[in-house]
Amino acid sequence: MLVIVLENAPPRLRGRLAVWMIEVRAGVYVGDLSAKVRAMLWDQVRAGIEDGNAVIIWSTNTESGYDFETIGKNRRMPAEYDGLRLVSFFPPDNASGAVPDTDSLESQEDEGDVL
Repeated sequence: MLVIVLENAPPRLRGRLAVWMIEVRAGVYVGDLSAKVRAMLWDQVRAGIEDGNAVIIWSTNTESGYDFETIGKNRRMPAEYDGLRLVSFFPPDNASGAVPDTDSLESQEDEGDVL
């Protein structure tokens, strides 16, 4: 099982995914594809997402039974704790409600400023 969810994606990327997978809701694609096809589709998402964001979830032999990757600006960021992939939420910027830049957050994590 493979699921890809797109937000604010260009129509050409949505059309590309619709060739390989079924779109069950706007921006939600489901299919049962090989690891090679999954990697090819995720490369196309990375190349074409522009200002949007995406998540890919696939079945695998892990404790939780699935794994996932994300791309783009989003309040939800993957985190790994004791071998489990979880999702942490970053608070919005107080002044504008904007999502924080993940590059600056990674540098703050190295310094111990972000939990």
